[in-house]
Amino acid sequence: MSRFRSLLQASVNATKKALTWNVEEWVPPAEKHIFKFNSKEDLKKWHLYSDSEYGGLSSASLEIPDKGDGSDCTGIFSGNLSLDLSEGSKWNISRSGFCGMRSKKFDGFIDLDGYDAIALRLRGDGRCYISTIYTENWVNSPGQSEDNSWQAFVFAPKDSWYTAKIPLARYLPTWRGNVIDVEMEMNPGRVLGMSLSVNAEGGAVGAKSGAGDFRVEIDWIKALRLP
Repeated sequence: MSRFRSLLQASVNATKKALTWNVEEWVPPAEKHIFKFNSKEDLKKWHLYSDSEYGGLSSASLEIPDKGDGSDCTGIFSGNLSLDLSEGSKWNISRSGFCGMRSKKFDGFIDLDGYDAIALRLRGDGRCYISTIYTENWVNSPGQSEDNSWQAFVFAPKDSWYTAKIPLARYLPTWRGNVIDVEMEMNPGRVLGMSLSVNAEGGAVGAKSGAGDFRVEIDWIKALRLP
């Protein structure tokens, strides 16, 4: 009987160890790098867009300056926001004054299951920017090719590096920049891409707004597990 109890206890201990190991395997790392902006190769994963595609006069660039002093390089998203429209434009747009940078399409998905927030390391100009997550289209009809988009404001303090942490729960479903009044949940396991954009109007109270120049440096974008 003593030998049987010993074998039984050994079996129980082995089961506990196996369960513990499996649980640990299921827990993702505390943080996950999604994008970095430290080389010209990193920037090739992004493309720019603005209201100029629809008759607006805003402009944007994304570049990495050559510092020449051996210090770490970071991407600079900058440009000019204009509320004007080009003469004779065929587009009937209701507003102008926006620019953005969006990650290019890639094979597969970014799996953010198990993470709670998106973090961006920024040094800005006091404007409020818009962080967008694009997920696989499962809300729109099959005939619509647009991805589902989820947006949240992110403030970029002037002249100071800042790590903005945005809970995934704070991202709201949007369509063409407008919040959708519908109850739905993001599927973090099927992320297709991300973007960072800026509008001349709107944003957080106290943030810089209006037409004119904008500039934000960005070091990286990560997913975080919050404590």
